[in-house]
Amino acid sequence: MVRKAGRPIEKTDARANLIYQARELFGALPYEKVSTRLLAEKAGVNMAMIRYYFGSKDGLFESMLRETMAPMKAHVGQLVSNSDQAGFLGIMRTYYAMMIKTPDFPRLLCRVMMMEEGSVQRKLVEKVFQDIAQPAQKVLFHKMQQDGVINPDLDPDLCRMSYISLMVFPFIAPPQMLKMQGIVLDEAFLKRLLDHNLALISRGFLTDPTPLLKGNTHDA
Repeated sequence: MVRKAGRPIEKTDARANLIYQARELFGALPYEKVSTRLLAEKAGVNMAMIRYYFGSKDGLFESMLRETMAPMKAHVGQLVSNSDQAGFLGIMRTYYAMMIKTPDFPRLLCRVMMMEEGSVQRKLVEKVFQDIAQPAQKVLFHKMQQDGVINPDLDPDLCRMSYISLMVFPFIAPPQMLKMQGIVLDEAFLKRLLDHNLALISRGFLTDPTPLLKGNTHDA
């Protein structure tokens, strides 16, 4: 087999190792503390591999974001073209499958979005979100209501906020708060939480034959 010109002679899983270590290190340390040397050492590769595959540390950070969120992008794209309850709930199933493997990822995103507007990391996160989710997410909830997936009595924008809240908590909660509640973000707990959230969504703002409580809370 002829080797591609310019390709480093390294194990073929070098790129995957770099993505994995980037997710681990950027989640645990400030961006400026994660050097290309450290990334390469943890991945067990030569530093030149970062330049070859990603161009720079910034490029590796962006690729890590995109590849971590790729399954979500695929689900959102499917729902935009064909919205139904199974696909809608499938987004959360996919998200929790990701979080079981990378529970620190939401906290990383939250931390980065709290940085100054001009910071490199924040610009990269905003860029990835704009490319993957932002253009479709508002339209998506309105479309699902029109298609009869979301309860017509509810505000689709507020449903979107509730949905996002269920997805990011408890991942972004302070560790001490989780400890006080006896919560350990292990696989068993996250599977229980997924089942609970799916039931909550199905009975809360998806159309369902179960009678709904009438009246507004502000009238009480």
